[in-house]
Amino acid sequence: MLLGKTRNFSDFVIFGLRVFGVYAVLVYGNNCGQSEYQSASGECCPMCNIGSVVFRDCEGDASTTCIPCGINTYMNKPSGLYRCFLCKTCDHVQGLIITQDCTTIQNTVCGILEGYYCKDYGDGECTFALKHRKCQSGQEIKVAGTKNTDTVCEACPSGFYSPLGVNCTKWTDCSVKDEDVDKEGSSVNDVTCKPKRRERYSLIAAVLVAITFVLFFKLKCDSKETKREVTKGGYVNYREAVNTL
Repeated sequence: MLLGKTRNFSDFVIFGLRVFGVYAVLVYGNNCGQSEYQSASGECCPMCNIGSVVFRDCEGDASTTCIPCGINTYMNKPSGLYRCFLCKTCDHVQGLIITQDCTTIQNTVCGILEGYYCKDYGDGECTFALKHRKCQSGQEIKVAGTKNTDTVCEACPSGFYSPLGVNCTKWTDCSVKDEDVDKEGSSVNDVTCKPKRRERYSLIAAVLVAITFVLFFKLKCDSKETKREVTKGGYVNYREAVNTL
């Protein structure tokens, strides 16, 4: 009877220790050192260095067997892992570009394409970027876009125009050139100027005066020539008459 009670108590103690052991492992982890990992068999094995992973766990006196990471994979910390991490890609479609290639000990480092800004971040790095906004005609760039922010546009104020959506330029002042406005400006197009009407009429009048003067001078010259010929002809006829007598 006493033997049976002792056996039951021992079984209870063993069960309790097992439960406590599982609880301790879950809460406090295994008893392996910082540079060790617990294998599937429960042994504490040396971790593999960066750039490599476990090929075979340690067993007895045999230490851990490690293999280097292959192409497009890496391991950036000592570990007891059996597979290397895949290198990430920097997709141009997502506005990204490679700034540092992936190695066996470091993941790919992505940057942002020129003319793009980061829209989404992950693990402290940009994962998706968008192209900077392009200002429309009639607008100008108020704040240029950066790697982190988009372009800010604003409409041109009255009296200014911007055909390309970059800078607003003041309308041309036709009076500076002593001209009249031919077509009013807009936020997209400049003012169109034309010569003043009085200048055109003055030019026509000057031409007419010049033509009149030339014609008058020519007529006067022709009149003198005709008179001279008449006088000369009359004098010849008089001498002929005298000789005849």
